[in-house]
Amino acid sequence: MKLFAKKSEITAALNHLKNKQLSVGLVPTMGALHQGHLALVQKALNENDVVVVSIFVNPTQFDNKDDLTNYPRTLDSDIALLKTLSEDKIVVYAPTIQDIYQNDIVAQNFDFDGLELEMEGKFRTGHFDGVGTIVKRLFDIIKPDRAYFGEKDYQQLAIIKKLVEKHHIPVTIIGCPIYREASGLAMSSRNTLLEQDYQNAAPFIYKTLLEAKNEFGTKSADKIIEGVEKAFANHDLLKLEYFTIADIETLKPITKTTNKKTYRAFIAVYAGDIRLIDNIALN
Repeated sequence: MKLFAKKSEITAALNHLKNKQLSVGLVPTMGALHQGHLALVQKALNENDVVVVSIFVNPTQFDNKDDLTNYPRTLDSDIALLKTLSEDKIVVYAPTIQDIYQNDIVAQNFDFDGLELEMEGKFRTGHFDGVGTIVKRLFDIIKPDRAYFGEKDYQQLAIIKKLVEKHHIPVTIIGCPIYREASGLAMSSRNTLLEQDYQNAAPFIYKTLLEAKNEFGTKSADKIIEGVEKAFANHDLLKLEYFTIADIETLKPITKTTNKKTYRAFIAVYAGDIRLIDNIALN
């Protein structure tokens, strides 16, 4: 498996492959890989000749310095996991901050037509400017035919589709289903940081989403939201940051339902110091 740390080197290698008319898929990650990541990589392997997995903890999308410092970094075990899928069709790009940003570790400002102002955007200042910056740079470096993102970060997925549309980037964005632990907890690199009590409590998040899905269509959105907020107010360990039901096209909170629109429920919860997000399709 080839590992590159410099964009000049991976660009040269990929140009050689593209000259052979080989298709390239990209799976951008921040490392600490789990089975959810591997599912993305496997789908990319099924649909492309070569898959680039980028592993880069991007500083400009963190609004919390402690979160950036504590984010797990496990490059050796990440590579070992990827080798279980393929030794020769996967290329790893694990750049340094200097390679990506040179001496200017600043996010570009983006307009995502308001998608960036909802949910995560309300609670994580500048987060989506950081996401847009790193994803656009990866697209510029790798020039993939297809790029794969998990639906756990559904708002991010919508924003990346908007990025591609507005900047006319020639890449197909493919969203992939949320991969869950046996308990129902959405797989996340942050799950490894949970203390045991919080690991035991965290599946309550998905249980709450399932209840909201079951109630959707028979209760009003306001009543569902009120019930979720009450459930977390009574929980000993988990602290709700937000729960909302939104139109998947605009990501704006629901006003009234219509059969012509599709909705999802979105949630962010603190388990101690660890922030967990999840979502579920409602109709």
